Amino acid sequence: MSRSTPIYAAMRSIGAYVPPKILSNADLEKMVDTSDEWIVKRTGIRERHIADPDVATSDLAVEAARDAIARAGLEHEEIDLVLCATVTPDYFNMPSTACIISDKLGIRNVQAFDISAACSGFVYGLSIAKAFIESGMKRNVLLIGAEKFSSIVDYTDRSTCILFGDGAGAAVISATENRDEGIVDIHASADGSYADFLMTPAPGSVHPASCEVIEQGLQYVKMKGNETFKLAVKTLTKDVKEILEKNGIPAEKIDHFVPHQANYRIIKAVGDALKMREDQIIVTVEKYGNTSAASIPMAINDIYEEGRLRYGDLMLLDTFGGGLTWASALLPFAGKN
Repeated sequence: MSRSTPIYAAMRSIGAYVPPKILSNADLEKMVDTSDEWIVKRTGIRERHIADPDVATSDLAVEAARDAIARAGLEHEEIDLVLCATVTPDYFNMPSTACIISDKLGIRNVQAFDISAACSGFVYGLSIAKAFIESGMKRNVLLIGAEKFSSIVDYTDRSTCILFGDGAGAAVISATENRDEGIVDIHASADGSYADFLMTPAPGSVHPASCEVIEQGLQYVKMKGNETFKLAVKTLTKDVKEILEKNGIPAEKIDHFVPHQANYRIIKAVGDALKMREDQIIVTVEKYGNTSAASIPMAINDIYEEGRLRYGDLMLLDTFGGGLTWASALLPFAGKN
């Protein structure tokens, strides 16, 4: 590519992986005071996948990444940046999980780092990949959303343990001269004044690791469910309307609306507000639960493997997570079928 030729960032491939073990609602009934009927009615979740104790977040990520790289038609040596969005890293603060993934994949001597934006991490990462590619700094970015959420869930807390699952999704974002293949737009934002809506209090500089921290269960995810639900519906609807209006794209032109898979009631509320048809809205929450940063690429992979996602299909991604963070993206799928 010549320097005078505009460069765009295109999603060339998608991949995903979930561990084989399934934790069903019936299983949870034996662990906490809840029921399948209550969980399904409140969240739409029927089951979630849980990794074994000896499986790390990086292990899940590597499986998804291998598929994404192969489907992009690339050799590992052609990847020049590895980004991993996660809030359940292999290690507390270093090394980054992206570094561990790179090593396990045999990707040597390239930039690698993690992104911490909770459930918004994959779309935040998409904006970073776009910037690196369109600036000419990188050509093939491996973007991963991976979570072993079971490692920070308190399975005696019925308000959170029903929600989360483990899994990973990955995409290759590559440089292209074809404007029609490029990412159209990305919106990403945050408001730290709502930090206590969804957080993991420890360990960190506020609550360093200690016996007292463990006794209080501060190492587990905490969530203000009702407050988060209300704010999520309001924020997501507003953000999606703004990105569509800014780019002059009516909702009916979206082939696949891929929202963060946290709660079916949130997905339905946002879809109804946008007057989306049922066939436009991608829903996978019933079988995976909330897999945080992995949820959107896992959902994209589902429709890819089902043969529903075709080259040129226009996707609208929409997500909301701890921070609080939120993001939306408009992009065509530029991969091979």
